[in-house]
Parts: sequence; structure tokens; C-alpha cells
Amino acid sequence: MDELEEEQPVYKYAKPFGKKEKVLNYTSNAYQLTRPSKVGAVMALIRECQPKTFEEWQQYYFENAFTKTKVPVKVTKEILNELGERLYDKITEVVIPEWTEAFRQITKQDCYDYVYEVTVPRTFDGFITEKSVINDFLAKQFPEVIFEESDSDLDHSGDVDYIGKVGNKAFGIQIKPVTANANFGNYKLTERMQANFESFEEKYGGKVFVIFSSKVGNKKEVKNKEVLDEIAAEIARLK
Repeated sequence: MDELEEEQPVYKYAKPFGKKEKVLNYTSNAYQLTRPSKVGAVMALIRECQPKTFEEWQQYYFENAFTKTKVPVKVTKEILNELGERLYDKITEVVIPEWTEAFRQITKQDCYDYVYEVTVPRTFDGFITEKSVINDFLAKQFPEVIFEESDSDLDHSGDVDYIGKVGNKAFGIQIKPVTANANFGNYKLTERMQANFESFEEKYGGKVFVIFSSKVGNKKEVKNKEVLDEIAAEIARLK
């Protein structure tokens, strides 16, 4: 390839925050400060816009972004600044004191126990939870769907726990315990997972849904019940 034809490095507009990124990301997610209910459906907006430049996208966002709430509110730079103010307050008044106390209390035994718990007991709990959510809940809710564990050879097996077969198409299910919302960094689709979900949809025709489960008595149930309506709509679409 001619030197003049070589691809130029892509310029990144996003500001790096270095070591502060984890704190900012955790707090923002934990208190849902950058969710669609606060800043609008940004991914849907940028796909509508299909911008060629950052300036085009920024202008489109502030002209068209509304909070995803019962009474939508137009998102402005002032609103984003207010969210930034809340983020700062949560970090300084809640997160730093809580983490400082946790850092004081952590022992080497806690580290031994944590690695074991994540590897063995929590894997078992997650396995049982998945089966309970599928067999005791989803399979009964949607009897026309054939639910199967994702194939170990499936490229997305790390992100898709089960597939729901509808004719010759399928949708995906990822199951997380409701406590995932309290994990470090909260639960948020990474760019990798988002890409995998989109790739799954291209291959199988159906979307991937994340289900949060909680224990009620001896049974598991879906915590984010609104996802059931989304699954029902997807099943109807795939038919």
C-alpha cells in the first residue's frame, strides 16, 4: 500500500480519566446517573443521526435528546452539569467513606475466601439460578419456545446463557442475580458485550435479553419484569 494511502489513526474525542475512571464509572452506574432516564437513549440517537463528525453528533444530541421518563425532559448541558454535581457529591459523601472503611477491614483471609467463593460456590449458585429461571419461570411463561443452554462452541457463550428457539430463529438470554447491580462498576453492557449481542442478532435473528433474578422463598423469579413484555414482543416478531 502506498504511504499516502495508509490509514490514519482514528482521533479519540473522549477524555481519559486515568486511575479516576473506575471511581467515576462505579459511582455513575451505581446511582444510575448516565442511564437513558437521565441522559436519553444515546445509542439510539447516534444511530439515527449517523454523524460524520463529532460536531454534527454533539449538535444532534442536544437538539434531540430527551430523558426516558414518563414526562420526558429535554437534555441540556446544564442538566449534564447537574448530573456531574450529583456524581461529585456521591463520590465525596458516600463512596470515598465506604471504600476507605472497606480498605481498612480487608484481610488476606478475605482474599482467600473471595477467590474460592467466586470460583466454586457462586458458580454453583449461578448454575442453579439459571436452570430455575428458565425451567420454573420462562418455560412456563412462554411454552411455545424451546429453551436450550448455549452451545459451548457458540462464540457468545460467555455472554448468552440460554437461547430461546422460535422456529428457525432464536433470541438469547443472559441471567444475572439481582445482586449484580451492587457489584463493582454495577452491571452495564460493555462494548464487547454490546458487539456480541449485535452479532448474535445478525446470526440468529433475535435480540439478547438480560434477566435479573431474585429469590422469593424457595423460588427464583424475574426481578426486571418489564423484560417479559419485551421477550413476548420479540417472540411475536420472530414468528
